[in-house]
Amino acid sequence: MGPNFDRRTALIVVDVQNDFADPKGALFVQGGELVAARVGQLMQEARRQGALVVCSQDWHPLQTPHFADHGGIWPRHCVQDTWGAELHPRLPEPEQVIRKGLGDQDGYSAFGTLSLATGEVVPTPLAELLSGRGIEAVFVAGLALDVCVKATALDATTSGFSTHLIADATAAVNLQRGDGDRALAEMAERGIAVV
Repeated sequence: MGPNFDRRTALIVVDVQNDFADPKGALFVQGGELVAARVGQLMQEARRQGALVVCSQDWHPLQTPHFADHGGIWPRHCVQDTWGAELHPRLPEPEQVIRKGLGDQDGYSAFGTLSLATGEVVPTPLAELLSGRGIEAVFVAGLALDVCVKATALDATTSGFSTHLIADATAAVNLQRGDGDRALAEMAERGIAVV
């Protein structure tokens, strides 16, 4: 059964960007192009049913501790104002875009990332936006399941939203074998429903 959207729900689309969802992308996630197509359909369904649609977007500077060439673990990806950082063309124009990973920030959640300079989480406007619109439940989809999708879903539930993962609209990086399965188990333990 698919998600039931209404005016009290939001669809959070996590990082469905060219670098993750296109086979030519710098950090392509296997199956990413199928996720982009499914997410595009979900965005249209959510809109028709009156739900809020929010897309998160990795928006990294050229030099960041998030990248392997500056001490992180990831290859360079989603650099500001590049093709790789653009939302995938299968997605309709989103209502809201939340950019994350700016400056010295490292982290994955659409709700906030860690400032390496201060050691504090820098919140994005997402929680405030959802609360301001009277949102009670969120549906999370996008890329990648075991990284940014998981972090966003966990933060959503911590922020008090009833949280659901749309299983057929995500895919895992699996940096370590089984990361996707472990992410699903961790989310289930935290009460996140899989639809």
